[in-house]
Amino acid sequence: MKIKPFRGIRPPKELVEEVSSRPYDVLNSEEARKEAEGNPKSLYHIIKPEINFEPGTDEHDERVYAAAVEQFKKFKAEGWLVQDKEEKYYVYAQTILADNPLSGGKEKTQYGLVVGAWVDDYLEGRIKKHELTRRDKEEDRMKHVRVLNANMEPVFFAYPHREDLDEIVAGVTRNAPEYDFVAAPEGFRHTFWVIDDKETIKRITEIFAQIPAMYIADGHHRSAAAAGVGLERKRMRGLKDERISGLPEYEFFLAVCFPDNQLKIIDYNRVVKDLNGLTEEEFLEAIKDDFIVECYNGDALLNDVKPKALHNFSLYLGGRWYSLTAKAGRYDDNDPIGVLDVTISSNLILDKILGIKDLRSDKRIDFVGGIRGLGELKRRVDSGEMKVALALYPVTMQQIIDIADSGNIMPPKTTWFEPKLRSGLVVHELK
Repeated sequence: MKIKPFRGIRPPKELVEEVSSRPYDVLNSEEARKEAEGNPKSLYHIIKPEINFEPGTDEHDERVYAAAVEQFKKFKAEGWLVQDKEEKYYVYAQTILADNPLSGGKEKTQYGLVVGAWVDDYLEGRIKKHELTRRDKEEDRMKHVRVLNANMEPVFFAYPHREDLDEIVAGVTRNAPEYDFVAAPEGFRHTFWVIDDKETIKRITEIFAQIPAMYIADGHHRSAAAAGVGLERKRMRGLKDERISGLPEYEFFLAVCFPDNQLKIIDYNRVVKDLNGLTEEEFLEAIKDDFIVECYNGDALLNDVKPKALHNFSLYLGGRWYSLTAKAGRYDDNDPIGVLDVTISSNLILDKILGIKDLRSDKRIDFVGGIRGLGELKRRVDSGEMKVALALYPVTMQQIIDIADSGNIMPPKTTWFEPKLRSGLVVHELK
């Protein structure tokens, strides 16, 4: 892996909580408008600039992109974002506090290195993906990078963990952090250190050069967009710039790289609007062809009805929870895609029984990140909005690595990583 330090553009310590935001793609325009209300320093004014227009304004309107540029200029002019004078790496830690339902009662922290990742490592497949991207979403993010001449938000990478990098990070984090705060509304703690020691920076670069591959955990569209803009700039450069000493900044993009043994993947669940013309009884009978079906007691707690292991699912229908266990022979343990629970459920329930062929386009299905809990599945069915809900056991990091290494692509809506990266802690400018 070729990485480089960069002159990060960051908020002053006392403004970081006002400036930082959730990623652009985890909330809609109205939610962002509400979170940014009364706060001109919120990064939403740059990453979701439609909030400064009339409700309902198309986020792809040319005026919206132009407003992002003006807001970025304003943030720098006002001193809400300030560029470091020298190139640096950074350490970014995310902590799930002990009182968070995702913690299991024990505080958990993951430590990432913030770097400039090389465009060619993505284009040539050393930065590996496990999801397909949509061209329209790529183009939107590419346009955002083009007009701002910056990566406003990082992508989330995993690398095969190394003890030498663990030791460097441990040494850095023994010092006082630059930022340390708990962010609303999720309640995760975000801590950030600046690495300015030149020998440490050199050593990190050298160690990454020994790592054969990294894996996109979250941010496939941002990765594709950043690499796309970098490739455009390389093609525009022409022969006149071949004398450039070293690689230009636009050949790198903003990434936070975590060791694979620290990451937590949570479930990504499904809700469906109807039973494809079946009664509830007929639907349950159809499921019994491929699954062992057991009904939970009516007073079972939500924590008790969660899927217990791979190939075990939880179904909510007609006010009752059911346990579904895929029967032997219904999947292939030697197929990295076929063994996934998203594949099993898609083939044997969503497609075979409910007639849902394309998870990306079918309007009868929706997806719910596990951070919302099984209570959200129950609520959407009980409200009458949806007819049935299906909870899945989360995939493992090793499954993601195996699939990416094999050149395969996961089915849509397979992985949900938490905590999400906080945007606005550092920005990477392409010049």
